[in-house]
Amino acid sequence: MTIEDQIKSIEEELAKTQYNKHTQFHIGQLKAKLARLRQEQEERSKKRAGAGYSVKKSGDATVLLVGFPSVGKSTLINKITKVDSKVGAYDFTTLNVIPGVMEYNSAKIQVLDMPGIIEGASAGKGLGRQVLSTVRNADLVVIMVDVQNPGQADIIKKELFASGFRINQKPPDVKVVRKNKGGIQMSSTVKLTISKEEIRSVLGQFGIHNADVLIRENINTEQLIDSMMKNRVYVPAVFAVNKIDMVKQQPNLPKDFILISAEKSVGLEQLKKAIWEKLGLTRIYLKKIGKDPDMREPMIIKGVPTVMDVCQKIHREFAKNFRFARVWGRTAKFPGQKVGGEHRLVDRDIVELHV
Repeated sequence: MTIEDQIKSIEEELAKTQYNKHTQFHIGQLKAKLARLRQEQEERSKKRAGAGYSVKKSGDATVLLVGFPSVGKSTLINKITKVDSKVGAYDFTTLNVIPGVMEYNSAKIQVLDMPGIIEGASAGKGLGRQVLSTVRNADLVVIMVDVQNPGQADIIKKELFASGFRINQKPPDVKVVRKNKGGIQMSSTVKLTISKEEIRSVLGQFGIHNADVLIRENINTEQLIDSMMKNRVYVPAVFAVNKIDMVKQQPNLPKDFILISAEKSVGLEQLKKAIWEKLGLTRIYLKKIGKDPDMREPMIIKGVPTVMDVCQKIHREFAKNFRFARVWGRTAKFPGQKVGGEHRLVDRDIVELHV
């Protein structure tokens, strides 16, 4: 029996097996085995088809446009970046990755127009595996759908999930330390809905029969399996519903879906803002001693950086010879506060380094 046949057989058994106290152990085993088979399938497909599209990352972050063919990805990238991507009113216009740069809040954000994916992409249909492989290098994914078919979003999420992507999620807080003997010893800091039998069945599928397990959040079976897998990718996503100019009445969609018309340039500023916020980029303005700060070209850093992170990004010698810094902005108790390297900064803070 091929891997594909095994996967199909397990999926069919999961679909017809009702979850209850008596079946939870068996279901946990099936889900863990399914995850292992999908990972093996992915590794084999990579060897046959290559690792996907090769695109050199540039700028302060990389964003991928993912969606069905002809949803308007090429039109969008033409409008929000400095690029001319081929546009056509037919499927599979884009057969290669088209890169562009979106400038927003002084940041240079690389945007990649990906070939369209279709249902079954995770199983290799169309250019699915090449596209999904490239998603692994993204800092954010824009999932783009047609206003007349918003259900495409659920299909794309399903395909991404089957390929190991966890959209807008954080890795589960699970720690497993293998031992030579002693069985499975479990502890948790919260009340769990997953049973000990399920935990043991999942670990057993990964050949773990002796280990200390610490769980710090209430997880389900899929999250426990995810914590065991090496190919899981946790990536933020923004949902864009395109071609709203084609309908008379706005559809009833989730609040986080951004309505746009790439053709008519409607909602594009809102989309840019959502991308910026989801990326979690921070602008830090640098000030030389005795001079005004440079407010034209900030340093762009991901997350919530420390003063030492700023030093490291400039040059390792700055970090090595750092003495202290003075800070202006929301994190300063007063203008020019003297701080150490561990001081955390927020967007638009001004930093004067003393080395």
